[in-house]
Amino acid sequence: MAVEARNLAPLPADVDHTVAAALPISGLTAWQGLFDHGRLTAGQTVLIHGAAGGVGSLAVQLAREAGARVIGTGRAGARDTALGLGVNAFLDLEADRLEDAGQVDVVLDMIGGDIMDRSAALVRAGGTLVAIASPPTVRPRDGQAIFFVVEPDRARLADLARRLRDGRLRPNVGSVRTLAEATSVLAAAQRTPGKTIIRVAEGE
Repeated sequence: MAVEARNLAPLPADVDHTVAAALPISGLTAWQGLFDHGRLTAGQTVLIHGAAGGVGSLAVQLAREAGARVIGTGRAGARDTALGLGVNAFLDLEADRLEDAGQVDVVLDMIGGDIMDRSAALVRAGGTLVAIASPPTVRPRDGQAIFFVVEPDRARLADLARRLRDGRLRPNVGSVRTLAEATSVLAAAQRTPGKTIIRVAEGE
């Protein structure tokens, strides 16, 4: 298989392949959403939807390390995972009022739909709503709304791999399945929280 070098970065020898598989797309998406597009800085507040998911869990850790205050959302079952990752507060999207999050500088949305639309009103002046599920249909009154698709970044991927090796970043691996199971697992209505890893060959 031929792959462009800009899409690749060395994997530290002491990092497990299964854990590493959860890092590239989710890690780059989290980084680019928070910092390249959201311009998140220390002391700001970020609202991360799906905080226990593949992208959200990494975004929580990166935002916390950057010195931001993090509010995470998800279903009730994700609360303990999100708190363990370091969110300052957690909102159950099925039981709590989203508006209780208050004003935030950045919203990182992995859900879309009504949650994304309602989140626009929470962005304070000069802030940003960053969406990856679908283009925003509602814009913050005095801020901006951005939809983006993750881009390859060799240098950033290498940096994320170093953070993983050093224990500063912990991907949330939801389940590991065989290639034969891929179609049924990825099409399932009920997903396992975290990143689903498809093992192409045994022993990898």
